[in-house]
Amino acid sequence: MKKPGLYIQLFSIHGLIRGESPQLGYDADTGGQVKYVLELARALAAQPDVDQVDLVTRLIEDKNLSPAYSAPVEQISAKARIIRIQCGGKKYIRKELLWPHLDEFIDKTLKLIKAQGRIPDIFHGHYADAGYVAMELAAAFDAPFLFTGHSLGRNKKDKLLESGQSLAEINKRYKIDHRISVEEDIIKKANLIITSTSQEIEKQYGLYDNAPLQQYTVIPPGIDLETFYPYYHSHMAPHDNNESAKQIRMTLQRELQRFWSKPEKPFILALCRPDQRKNIAGLIEAYGTDNDLRAMANLAIFAGIRKDISDMEDNERNVLTDMLLKMDYYDLYGKLAIPKKHDFATEVPELYRLCADSGGVFVNPAMVEPFGITIIEASACGLPIIATNDGGPVDIVANCHNGILVDVDSSKTIGAAIREMLVDHEKWESYSRNGINGVRSHYAWESHCQRTVDCMKKLLPQKFHHKNSAPTVADRSSFGARLTPLKKMLITDIDNTLVGDRDRLADLLDLLHNNRDKIGWGVATGRSLDMTLDIMTEQNIPIPDILICSVGTEIYYGPDLRIDKGWQQHLNHRWRPEEIKRELAGLDFLSSQGAEGQRRFKISYFMQDDKELLNKVIRTLRDARLRCKVIYSHGQFLDILPHRAAKGKAISYIKYKWDIFPANVMVAGDSGNDEDMLRSRSCGLVVGNHSKELEHLKGRRGIFFSKHKYAGGIIDGLIHYKFL
Repeated sequence: MKKPGLYIQLFSIHGLIRGESPQLGYDADTGGQVKYVLELARALAAQPDVDQVDLVTRLIEDKNLSPAYSAPVEQISAKARIIRIQCGGKKYIRKELLWPHLDEFIDKTLKLIKAQGRIPDIFHGHYADAGYVAMELAAAFDAPFLFTGHSLGRNKKDKLLESGQSLAEINKRYKIDHRISVEEDIIKKANLIITSTSQEIEKQYGLYDNAPLQQYTVIPPGIDLETFYPYYHSHMAPHDNNESAKQIRMTLQRELQRFWSKPEKPFILALCRPDQRKNIAGLIEAYGTDNDLRAMANLAIFAGIRKDISDMEDNERNVLTDMLLKMDYYDLYGKLAIPKKHDFATEVPELYRLCADSGGVFVNPAMVEPFGITIIEASACGLPIIATNDGGPVDIVANCHNGILVDVDSSKTIGAAIREMLVDHEKWESYSRNGINGVRSHYAWESHCQRTVDCMKKLLPQKFHHKNSAPTVADRSSFGARLTPLKKMLITDIDNTLVGDRDRLADLLDLLHNNRDKIGWGVATGRSLDMTLDIMTEQNIPIPDILICSVGTEIYYGPDLRIDKGWQQHLNHRWRPEEIKRELAGLDFLSSQGAEGQRRFKISYFMQDDKELLNKVIRTLRDARLRCKVIYSHGQFLDILPHRAAKGKAISYIKYKWDIFPANVMVAGDSGNDEDMLRSRSCGLVVGNHSKELEHLKGRRGIFFSKHKYAGGIIDGLIHYKFL
């Protein structure tokens, strides 16, 4: 049922996402983006034009993690919820290892959409992995696709190469070239890209070939001003009786005082993930080499959450180990605090205020910062900032005049800026006031979401009756919208099944058209897509809902003939076509069907009708330990397919993906290469003109042999199984 308000699906797949006390800093994948999407989901749901927001992420069932991550649904506000979908197993894995499993995530999201009976109006992907998922789902439903990158691969690749890493190392660890290829596709196909800063458009998206094709809008993220209030509120009446805040402050003070010999000094605060790009080493060097700075202030670095450094990923372990070594090298005992954990939801806002109370400064020394959410959080609490002059901080400081931008490649420059801030009290007060006021003017979630919803409404002119707005999404029924409500499906072979009697074919097509609200239909054939379209054009057959081609190795959806990428990924498992060709090259009784007969997942030969020759092919492949499927049909065609392929398995996949009960799927065929689909736990129909290869199926439960030939037999089957 259609509802007047927007239904938005946000996608943020990697990391750990939960509504209460998110574990920010747990690892490199659980940082500012997690906080961003959680707050965005809640704030969007509060908009009057929004009916429902789902934040869709990965379901994780891992004994080392909270059971919260295994809950399929978590309500986070009246109109917002977290939806978790399992893919790639149940264990927690880093984002670079998720790429092969994203098509599984897409298929299961389609099942979710069908089960709930409501199609989202907008698909919004965050980061490249979720961007790919949102892009494919939006294409399935011809819905608008929005993208927010957070960070991009080309920029990261350049930085890693500059740091001395080889391209081979970078690809092995980060799958960077694959990510960049996906990002190029996302940039080309997104209806709108939302960035946090203008620098992002020029310096990051500008590195991509497809960047000039895209439409961008700059909408800075917001923060919760009720949580990140100014430090001086802690001394005023409304908060005097807040025992929770007092307890948090006391806990933080005790933790920091464990490290500092003179805790009364102002302190320098850094808060980031343990990542080389965050340049923690540069900040420690700036502090450790400046005797004046060491005398006037303490240093506190909250670098994520850790238990045992030796158990962490290489990147995090190397950064944290380097911190400890530099602490020892510069003899910073009694001056440098490096706590092992913090609670972001409760402790971090109070940490900013505690630092501001001390007269301290917040430093973001990252080599490049796409936005800098911690900068606006610190500023909202009245804490002046020092940050990199590369990336989002440029826009933030231009808007808020809340601190100093520096070249973070120079530790002396960082140290000089910190000294200046700590010594010049008038400048400190000015930056503190400017930050508090500037964040309220420029970085509130309310304004961010108003602008975002306005952009979404412009992409949906029919829903919101913008008479002067031209649609940016094609005005047609998508295959996703077509298949989602259907309960019944007919899948039929073409040669000698669908075609053969033009009059009965016309009758069948009329029946399917008149019952299209109840029955979807498709074809399953050994032909390639081009050959399938040729015969359908010749026979005046309209494009069906589904085309299963090349003996079940390819699935396409009408009307645009979009290939099912999930099925392709599924077939790729243990498929070694070059080895198969090499092993069969020695069998002189095989001859290739030519280039037009070969497909990515189908190797095709001609072979005479001889059972001994067929057994020899099977033995050759088995002896070479090549897992594949051998199909012989019509007394001459030999097809070698992936072990997961075949028309029957393709039909089973469609039943799973589109959530159609086996009893509501009828399959029709006439020859040996139809046998596996006739036996695929569906309603099987064999036409009266069938070949002898199917005779042994007579009497088998679930397979009906019609006396009528060709399309007449299909009509007979639809009546027999009460589809009509």
